[in-house]
Amino acid sequence: MSFRPLRSQYPETTRKAFPMGTLLYTAAMSLDGFIAATGGDMSWLAPYTGPNPDADALAAETGALLVGRRTFRGDDPYRGTDGEGKAFGGGWDGPQVVLTRQPGPAVPGVTYCSSLTEGVAAAQDAAGEKTVNVLGASVGRACVEAGLLDEVEVLVTPVLLGDGVRLFSRSGPPVRLELLAQRKTALRYRVIR
Repeated sequence: MSFRPLRSQYPETTRKAFPMGTLLYTAAMSLDGFIAATGGDMSWLAPYTGPNPDADALAAETGALLVGRRTFRGDDPYRGTDGEGKAFGGGWDGPQVVLTRQPGPAVPGVTYCSSLTEGVAAAQDAAGEKTVNVLGASVGRACVEAGLLDEVEVLVTPVLLGDGVRLFSRSGPPVRLELLAQRKTALRYRVIR
C-alpha cells in the first residue's frame, strides 16, 4: 500500500507538488441563465434528466463532489424516480464534501466542512487526480472569489425560467473565461487568473 500525504497539510505553494484534479463548477442552466427556479425549485429540470452523454462524461471524470448545504439538502429533479437522492440521478457514486456550519446527520461517504478552504482540501484529497465537481451557486461563487476555481461547465437547457437562482450572481471585476470545449449544448471554460 502506498502512502499519499494529505495535500491539506502543506502550504499552498507546496501543494502543486501533489497531483490534483481540476476544481470544476458545473450546472444545468436555463437559456436565460438560471440553475434553479424561485426558491431553489429544481422540478423544472425533471423533463431533461434522461440519458445525456455530456452528463455521463462529466460523471465519469468526477472523483468527489464539493456541495453547498442548500444543494445537498435541496430539491431533487429526480424525485419519484430510482435516481432520487443520488448524484447524477444514480449515475455517480463517491465521496461528497458538504460546506455548512450546520452539519446534518451522519451519511456514508459525506464529510461536512465549515470553511471553504477546509472543504476544497478535503474534496481534492478525496478526488485524487480526478475532478472535484462543485455544485451550488454560492459555493461556485465562493470558489471564484477565492481564486480557487479552475473551470466552469454548463449544460444549457432549452427552457426560459424567467427568475430564480442565477449561475453566477456577484459584484466585482469581471472574471475572464477561455472556451475549452463545446459539445452540443455543453460549454466548458477555463477560468483565466
